[in-house]
Amino acid sequence: MKKGHLRVLARRAALAIVVLAIGAGAWLARLQYTRLETPYRGYAAAEQFVDVASGLSPHAIGRLLVQSGVVRDMLSWRIAVWRTGAAMTLKAGEYRFVEPMTPAEVVGMLARGDVYMRTVTFPEGLTIRQMAEVYEHAGLGRASAFAEAARNVGLVSAMDPRARDLEGYLFPDTYSLSRRASAADLIRRMVSRFEAALAADLREAARARGLGVREIVTLASLVEKETARPDERPLVAAVYHNRLARGIALQCDPTVIYALEQRGRFNGNLTRADLSIDSPYNTYRYRGLPPGPIAAPGLASLEAAARPAPADYLFFVSRNDGSHAFAVSLRDHNRNVQQYQVSYFKSRARTPARTPPRAPARTPAR
Repeated sequence: MKKGHLRVLARRAALAIVVLAIGAGAWLARLQYTRLETPYRGYAAAEQFVDVASGLSPHAIGRLLVQSGVVRDMLSWRIAVWRTGAAMTLKAGEYRFVEPMTPAEVVGMLARGDVYMRTVTFPEGLTIRQMAEVYEHAGLGRASAFAEAARNVGLVSAMDPRARDLEGYLFPDTYSLSRRASAADLIRRMVSRFEAALAADLREAARARGLGVREIVTLASLVEKETARPDERPLVAAVYHNRLARGIALQCDPTVIYALEQRGRFNGNLTRADLSIDSPYNTYRYRGLPPGPIAAPGLASLEAAARPAPADYLFFVSRNDGSHAFAVSLRDHNRNVQQYQVSYFKSRARTPARTPPRAPARTPAR
């Protein structure tokens, strides 16, 4: 065969190889593009948790994700990390996967630090027992574990050496918890949040009125249970400050309810006979503040207790609409009671109601 023909054949062969290489490269590129853009889910369970430990390299994280069935293969992971430029921003934590995701979406999730957290909200005014029920209802653990952790008075011994439990010191708020967080972990965070809420200026304002931490938190818990209206909290606090200053019994129904609940005797209705219960929490029988907080006060109630309104009120009574009528004299108070309690419920009794009438709200100094 002539050399010219050999050269032609060689060029054709080389060209064929180039074409094949280009085709193969294009096929591989298309295949990899498809993998990068196609959501993947390689685990059979309804959800997959992946715990990314602190200090893991992007390569080690990729291996973990591939083994967990979150990412198809290491090549897809490496390309996704390279294309997003997120190699140095991947964050540690536990991640929850439930839907098919592309490698880039997985990278984005770790770069943002979208770690899996469970949330629980404790409203203001709950007791430890009620908080424990919220904790269990949220699926975070057993109520008994929460109640047991709430006995760790060492967490507040510097603030309140007399504390027998953490009643009043578990700050009501919304908390985000990892799956590994225990009741004790949550309790520590709640106490820490309380310490931040009862800031130095509030403690100083309380000290100026002769009240320590335990006393101001106890007073704030009474305010919290008496009214949910922001405009009334400083007024309710003023009533209690004025009665304390004059040595008048606080006559606070929530303290009696707390005493009954502690003995398992409260059925939702407070009767006149209940007001005679012999308990240091019965502020009808015993003057001054009760022995300790009766619930968890929020920030607004703590502020009201430390800085009450400049008012001379000694009494208040429910208007049965969520608000209260305040009075300086017993005569005015009795007039308010007649209008908002006696007359109100007499008129309700004469008019057939579609729903059972509500019991009167708490009223100091009847």
